[in-house]
Amino acid sequence: MTARPRILITRAIFPEVVQRLSEHFDVEANQADAIWTPAELAARLADKDGAFTTGSQRIDAALLAACPRLRIVANMAVGYNNFDVEALTRAGVQGTNTPDVLTETTADFGFALLMATARRMAEAEHYLRAGQWTTWRYDLLAGADIHASTLGILGMGRIGQGIARRGAHGFGMNVIYHNRTRLNAATEAQCRARYVSKDELLRSADHLVLVLPYTAEAHHTIGAPELAQMKPSATLVNIARGGIVDDAALAEALRQRRIAAAGLDVFEGEPQVHPALLDLPNVVLTPHIASATVPTRRAMADLAADNLIAFLGGRGALTPVNTPDAAPAHQRSSANRL
Repeated sequence: MTARPRILITRAIFPEVVQRLSEHFDVEANQADAIWTPAELAARLADKDGAFTTGSQRIDAALLAACPRLRIVANMAVGYNNFDVEALTRAGVQGTNTPDVLTETTADFGFALLMATARRMAEAEHYLRAGQWTTWRYDLLAGADIHASTLGILGMGRIGQGIARRGAHGFGMNVIYHNRTRLNAATEAQCRARYVSKDELLRSADHLVLVLPYTAEAHHTIGAPELAQMKPSATLVNIARGGIVDDAALAEALRQRRIAAAGLDVFEGEPQVHPALLDLPNVVLTPHIASATVPTRRAMADLAADNLIAFLGGRGALTPVNTPDAAPAHQRSSANRL
């Protein structure tokens, strides 16, 4: 009898998804949600054909060298900066992600974070809870308008376009964007968005939202020089990835009121947060939850599972992020197939 493929689920996920995967594979599941060191992860993956990852496990050349049976790593995330894609490709290992299923939910959250930042909602709640609200003043926690203001978007993929549509159609915002590649005219018209240079984006935006993927080239795309170009009244929202923003430079700009406020769902070195950000009243902080609704997280888990089932069943990955090189024979052994 042909042995079933073996997979590792690296973090706790929905029990129903574990059960579904168990119908196809021999599954080792980390439902205790232990945080493994790289060495512990490699040891658990050494005899596995596939891995279900959640975005925080680093899959690099050193790990792949220790895991010769590994054929697929399925990320439960649209981003995959935890993958060394070149190393995966050289090792003949398929990587996958979960695009599309989280677009609208993440765009909802990005716009909610923009609104909370512009209207100083977290600051207002803390003020009230501390018993500081004793009277009315004309300037009490006065923030910035959203309607009819200029929305700047850096990174105009699916989520950026979703935020643009919400701003233009829902709030009558003037939408400008910068992207590595300009959108086609039809998409620009649908989003009511105008392409501008990065410098113009920084100078003109009342509210700047970051939605670009993290790469080595994108590291600290927003640092002290870029923050200095923004309006003192502007807000900055990051729902992209930690490392896109120089958090230390941002904290200093917020402290000096060189920009008005920021809303951050992602951080350098998360779950650690730069301590200077924690002491500032003019920043809204959330713990990487932009896609965190039950239906969306379930859809993400299902798509990661679908990728494992399809690929290890010989039908190919549904949402690949690379095209693996021909792998060594021992990785393609028919004994490892369904």
